[in-house]
Amino acid sequence: MIQGLMSESQNHLKNLNNIFKNYLENIEYPSKEEKNELWNIAGIIKNKSNQKFKFDTRPIRKEGFKIGSFNTKADKMVFYLNKKWIIIDIEELHSFIKKHKVKDIDLEELIKKLDWNIVL
Repeated sequence: MIQGLMSESQNHLKNLNNIFKNYLENIEYPSKEEKNELWNIAGIIKNKSNQKFKFDTRPIRKEGFKIGSFNTKADKMVFYLNKKWIIIDIEELHSFIKKHKVKDIDLEELIKKLDWNIVL
């Protein structure tokens, strides 16, 4: 689980895809068969990338945690904190978790330690 500070607006966001999609081009959503792959939206990040990624945009829970899975087919994990979108690379996250043998991670500390992240 990744801990992070919840912004006030986080409590009001029920569907992050509706807002996050404004930062993407060539948007796709998972088919019924792909629903179990644990990604919510795919696309190219405008003005940041020319590669299409699959994103896990599930919101942070009320308790301040976001749960991930090693079985995800998502390329990136998305957080909305303090009116900013934070995107981290899932492969790098998984390597970090395995290397450091951790389950709970503070998001702000994680951002400092990972090489690949984008803040929008």
